[in-house]
Amino acid sequence: MDNATKRQLKKQDQFHALTEAGVHWTEDHRRTAIIAGIAAVVAIIAIVGGYSFYQSRSSAASTAFGQAMEIYQAPLATTGEPPAPGIKVYPDAKSRAAAANAQFQQVASQYGLTNSGRLAEYFVGLTYIDQGQTGPAQQALEKVASGWDSNLAALGKDALADIYQQTGQDAKAIDIYNELSKGKSTTVPADLAQLQLAELYQAQGKTDQARQILALLKDKSKDSTGKPGAAAEIATQKLNPAPAGAGVPR
Repeated sequence: MDNATKRQLKKQDQFHALTEAGVHWTEDHRRTAIIAGIAAVVAIIAIVGGYSFYQSRSSAASTAFGQAMEIYQAPLATTGEPPAPGIKVYPDAKSRAAAANAQFQQVASQYGLTNSGRLAEYFVGLTYIDQGQTGPAQQALEKVASGWDSNLAALGKDALADIYQQTGQDAKAIDIYNELSKGKSTTVPADLAQLQLAELYQAQGKTDQARQILALLKDKSKDSTGKPGAAAEIATQKLNPAPAGAGVPR
């Protein structure tokens, strides 16, 4: 075999080796690409499925919450007046609150990760208050107050401040009102918290501190047009109460 033939055969061997390596490379990478593609599809399905599941849960939670609210807002029995057909009527506010409380607890327990479930926890606290059960109410509202949703947490804190006042814990209520006064919650605006703080000071006989808060509100509370806002008007009325009997026709 001459040298030319040997060189040609060597080239053919190299070609076959490269071709075979190329086929293996292509197959390996194709397999990797397929696996990656499958993984991506699975991830997308999981995301879509998770979102669909959450949406389904949220819808069910919203319906359950609405049913609890129907009980919470149901009419009370009126002496001498029969209830309207198909309308559930409760004999008194306490029994209505107890029925609503049970429904709100179920929503909060079953759908706690949804917006309706978290809001239900707040109403669990309110309906305990309506029943005069301040201990359980405080526990429920403390849970709401410590949540990540700042607007819902503000509602919980504001309701807690009421409980603290009812149970002789004014110092805790003052701390909450001061905290809310520095916040930017839309559910409990800073002006409202300051008005409540002024009322608490007034009830304690600390009129100077109350008037100081009201005077600041009178000057700084403005609406979107720059005119005195609602808090400023209330503060003005409290600073300058109408004389007893004023406006009463003779």
